[in-house]
Order: sequence, then structure tokens, then C-alpha cells
Amino acid sequence: MERSSKALLVAALYLSCAGIAQSEERQHVWSGDWYLTLGGAGFIAPKFEGARRRELQFSPIISVGRGGPEARFVSRNDNVSFSLLDQGAVRAGIAGKLVMPRDEDTSSDLKGLRKIKLGAELGGFVEIYPTDWIRARAELRQGIRSHDGVVADLSADAFTDVLPNLRLSGGPRASFVSAGYNKAYYGVNAAQSAASGLSQFDADGGGLHSLGVGAALTWKATDRISTTSFVEYKRLKGEAADSSLVNERGSKTQLMFGLAATYKFGAVTLD
Repeated sequence: MERSSKALLVAALYLSCAGIAQSEERQHVWSGDWYLTLGGAGFIAPKFEGARRRELQFSPIISVGRGGPEARFVSRNDNVSFSLLDQGAVRAGIAGKLVMPRDEDTSSDLKGLRKIKLGAELGGFVEIYPTDWIRARAELRQGIRSHDGVVADLSADAFTDVLPNLRLSGGPRASFVSAGYNKAYYGVNAAQSAASGLSQFDADGGGLHSLGVGAALTWKATDRISTTSFVEYKRLKGEAADSSLVNERGSKTQLMFGLAATYKFGAVTLD
């Protein structure tokens, strides 16, 4: 799966940038109006992926995109993204995710297991609007430093404005990972088994990682400020669900809920 996943990653990045070459020939890639959205989310979630116990956590929200046909929907699940192609019904570009370290300081349940270093996942995203009330998005990212696997996140959201400044949204989610990801997060070799007390588990395969659903209620306080309350549920599958870490100390069911707020800065024009 590793070779095919990395090939898909390269293809996604190529397609993300292909639309730029088809834009007006006289314009530079960076020409036009650009906007920056910054914010953060505070939420209650499992202490680590696969954990049973939850704690209060925080994550940043960063988005940079080209002005013009503006995206009709943004989800707090979207990772840091830089839109290169924006034609209203189709957007594509670069996507990245900060990967936080994971070790026994995160939870005593991780004592003796592999330490996950601070790192990132870098790749691309594509999103489409098959109708004016549904958005589908796909992200494909390669791990850097924290793990050497590939992660693909898929989501679809239906949305409706229950009031002029109040939007309800929700839909299914799915995640696929390669063997490199599973080995880093869910593998337990002989030495780690002896140190942790967990049963040995060889996470040597990839595939479906989780299935879930999410919902959110977003209030647009002003043209620039938005706040969102959200809830997300997912069920671990495949190697993650079979891992001794999850079966003996964690949970296959992962639930999170919280609040987010963002501020959209005015457009900057580049020639």
C-alpha cells in the first residue's frame, strides 16, 4: 500500500496545481486577492487516538485562500490549507497538519511504547460542491518525522442556514492510513510489550482506519468573526481496532465535542 499511497499523494498535489496553469496566462500564480483566517478550537477529546479517557485540548485554525468565488462552507475538521485553485464549485491546494508528540507524559497508558515526535503531515486537498448545500472534501497527507505513513481523510457535509447568520451542518467521515502510520501508533513489538505490559501486536497493514459522523452549528457574528459548536464521533477500524493498545487499555469508540472561533482578515492584493 505504501507505493500506491505515495503515488496518490503525488497525483493529488499535481492536480491541485494543474488548475493554476489553466488560469489567465498573463497572471502570476500569486496574482489576485488573498485572505487569511485565524482561530482556534477548544474541545473535550480522548487523550490520544484510541484512548478511553478524555481531556480538554486546543488546536489552531489557519486557512489561506485566494479571493474571488468564495467557498460556501468551512469545517473545523479541515486542516491548515492553502487554496491554489478556486472556481467556486471546485477548490484545491496544499494541506498540512501539525502532529503533536505522544509519549508516556501524554498518558500513563503509553508507558513503554514508541514515542511519537513532534512533526507534520503535508499533502493536498480537493473539495467539490455537487449541489449548493453539500460539500465533499478529500485530504491526502504524507507523514514527516512523526511517522512515515500516508493518511487520507474523506468527508461530506450537508449544510443549511436555519437563520441568516446561523448554519447547521453535518455528515459522514472516513479515514484511511498506510502501514507506516499503523506501525507508529498501534504496533507493539516484543520489547515494547515487555516494557508496557501490553500484548505484542504487529500492525503491518494499512487500509480503513475509522468511520464516523459529525455535526456543527456555526454563528456568523460579523462578516469577519464566526463561532462554532461541534460534536464528532468515530469508530476505529482495521489495525487500530485490533491493536492491543486499544483493546486492553483504550476504546474503539472516539467522541469529541467543543467550541471554535475564527477571524477572517481582509484581502491582500498581489500583482
